[in-house]
Amino acid sequence: MPGTEIISTEPATGAVLWRQTSGDADKEVALARASWAAWAAHPLAYRIEALRRFANVVRQKADAFTDLLARETGKPLWEARTEVETVIAKVDISITAFSERTGQRRIDAPMNTRLALRHKPHGVLAVLGPYNFPVHLPNGHIVPALLAGNAVVFKPSEKTPASGAFLVDCFHAAGIPAGCVRLLVGGPDEGKALAGHPDIDGLLFTGSANTGIALNRQFATKPEKILALEMGGNNPIVVWDTPDLYSAAVLVVQSAFTTAGQRCTAARRLIVDEKLYEPLMVELNKLIGRLIIGEPHADPAPFMGPVIDNDSADMLTESFLALLTMGGRPIRHMERPIEGRPFLTPGVIDMTGVAEKVDVELFGPILQVFRVNSFEEAIVEANDTRYGLSASLISQNPKLYDQFWANIRAGIVNWNRPTNGASSAAPFGGVGWSGNHRPSAYYAADYCAYPVVSSESDSARASMGVGLRDA
Repeated sequence: MPGTEIISTEPATGAVLWRQTSGDADKEVALARASWAAWAAHPLAYRIEALRRFANVVRQKADAFTDLLARETGKPLWEARTEVETVIAKVDISITAFSERTGQRRIDAPMNTRLALRHKPHGVLAVLGPYNFPVHLPNGHIVPALLAGNAVVFKPSEKTPASGAFLVDCFHAAGIPAGCVRLLVGGPDEGKALAGHPDIDGLLFTGSANTGIALNRQFATKPEKILALEMGGNNPIVVWDTPDLYSAAVLVVQSAFTTAGQRCTAARRLIVDEKLYEPLMVELNKLIGRLIIGEPHADPAPFMGPVIDNDSADMLTESFLALLTMGGRPIRHMERPIEGRPFLTPGVIDMTGVAEKVDVELFGPILQVFRVNSFEEAIVEANDTRYGLSASLISQNPKLYDQFWANIRAGIVNWNRPTNGASSAAPFGGVGWSGNHRPSAYYAADYCAYPVVSSESDSARASMGVGLRDA
């Protein structure tokens, strides 16, 4: 509710990092509504220049931004720095994408007329951001939305509000009108108020499948509003016909445990040829045992930090125990190395033959393993999910990759690469419970503006050749 204090703490230490009173969705939407028309009326070149100033502001503040982001999320400093660099790079990528995806075109037409294709902004767009990439992912909506001429009301996750506030401050410092980028601080109540507000023209969401499905139902009676959903995955990584099991183990670890497993593209399920299972598990176990897990600024740099908070760590620990009670065989137990803090060691569990499969996104460092005897069975196992975001094949056989690509159900299909680490210069999204067929990243321009087709002539010349009586 408006007036409630939102407090952000550092996952690694528990120290209070930031606090602010929650905002009012009505107020923020009204300010954006009053500002967007003037912003949209500016030439595209004006908005491009403003967003390039924004990139320069972030570049100038990169060290402070990186430090804040690392402290608030718990992710290692190197990873936070990469996220800030992605925010900067997003501007030029979005400018290119806007030109390619929504650029103006003139099309020849008969009878001295012409067809013009141009695009208009929707108006006021709401952006709901997640905590795992609290600046990169909402920025991937905000920059294309502003470029198209929209105003934005951005509600960051209540778990990472400081990073969201810093991002908005950078937009304002660049001279982008304060009314065109509004920050709504708050929890679920403010998120619901924003999503259901009658004066927004659309909602751009990144988060859990359950929330995305609820939003999809809510917007079902509002076809006039754009809705873009990115909702995560239960992603498979398949290891088959490969001699280099160390490299395979590295790719599995990078896929499953980067960002402490808190990526929507993280590998949740390892599907492996029965013949490779034992030697691969040896390599995987050795590699996991070498991982440094620590606070963001630790030296040497950690591979991964904590999960976002103790509630999430408790839920993940309980989930791992639930998999054990269902019949899973532990390959590597999940542990809490620091009492009272949300650090977790990676958990790996063999779920082969377990009658009841858990098709949920366990958003943390848990990897389920499934042994199969044929590649066709591996594909069936990989597709046995309601989600469809990311999938990867580790194999030296290009024919198997052709078969994998043709039959796997996912929006991102990789070969001898991790399931995560998607490029901002390509579309990003999935099918099923992973999204609603509105891929983001390079294709964000598609949902930030709508096409307007005009049939035009310099003068009104018309005649009717049929259907008239003689004069």
